[in-house]
Amino acid sequence: MEKPEISILSDKFLEDVKGMKHKNLAFEALKKLLAEQIRVRFKQNKLKNKKFSEMLEEAIRKYQNRSIDSAQVIQALITIARKVRDEKEKGKELGLTPEEEAFYDALANNESAIEALGDEVLKKIARELTDLVRNNTSIDWTMRSAVQSKLKVMIKRLLRKYGYPPDKQKMATDLVLDQAKLFAEDWAYDEETTTDYLNERINSLAIADKKKRY
Repeated sequence: MEKPEISILSDKFLEDVKGMKHKNLAFEALKKLLAEQIRVRFKQNKLKNKKFSEMLEEAIRKYQNRSIDSAQVIQALITIARKVRDEKEKGKELGLTPEEEAFYDALANNESAIEALGDEVLKKIARELTDLVRNNTSIDWTMRSAVQSKLKVMIKRLLRKYGYPPDKQKMATDLVLDQAKLFAEDWAYDEETTTDYLNERINSLAIADKKKRY
């Protein structure tokens, strides 16, 4: 998986960009860099990808509509860049893996759930969801609606178990399922790659053993 180089969003780098003489070139460079950082860093976090992509698009749209000038759009992009960079620490602060954090974000996407359950319960649900999805996805996930339907029922049951607000359960379930699809594709690929590798090694050992015998 691609890893974004967060050091290029350091304060020093951003200040250097801000101080560039040719503002149009600075804008183009920062726009391209930030789009790439958002794509790579939030590739598997649907909500954060959407959130930061929309922030970037809004800043670009204002600049193109001449609502703001080049210096202002650069400052707007720098603000977004710092927020993207700072998101790196959120999962660590919550004590969650990237997968768990993505499900936490899906669960915490409405204020009533946060108020009713609090961070600790939402984190617990996120951890259980991660295990649930990992244990109930397969290589043919994207082709088998039965697998997804089964998982949907299990997600709803888990949300009810912890008292997730009833009027928000459908939205949360849909968000969790959308997020699960992103992970399922990668997990299934890893499973398939590992299986292929193990089969190849077993065949190689079998051939080597046969040669020794003869």
